[in-house]
Amino acid sequence: MSDFMARRAPALLFAMATAMALAACDGPPDRTPSLGDADVSRGRQLVTDKGCVACHAFPDVKWPRGGLGPSLENFGRQNLIAGRLPNQPGVLMQFVRDAPAQIPGTAMPAIPLTDQEARDVAAYLLRLQPR
Repeated sequence: MSDFMARRAPALLFAMATAMALAACDGPPDRTPSLGDADVSRGRQLVTDKGCVACHAFPDVKWPRGGLGPSLENFGRQNLIAGRLPNQPGVLMQFVRDAPAQIPGTAMPAIPLTDQEARDVAAYLLRLQPR
């Protein structure tokens, strides 16, 4: 090994380790407000009121059980939203309000939700896990 390579080896190893660590991340850190003040039962009601049930199936909604979009019965255990975005509360809040802005070309429409309503829906969706 040349003297130049010997001096550069630690920096190269550090760069490779950093790149591998970043590749293992699930996306940018979630910097949104906590979902601690969210109302899960209100989130469940909102998925009915806003029409989410027309396209998606939910475990605690008997009818309608939409089939156009994916079932959300175990959504809280998924790592990704729509197969592309990290399943983090802040990302989810943005997605449920304006999915086309997050994933252009998606079939899911933008849904008029306040910040609190988006927080409630996100909290409800994140609680959907197998029992």
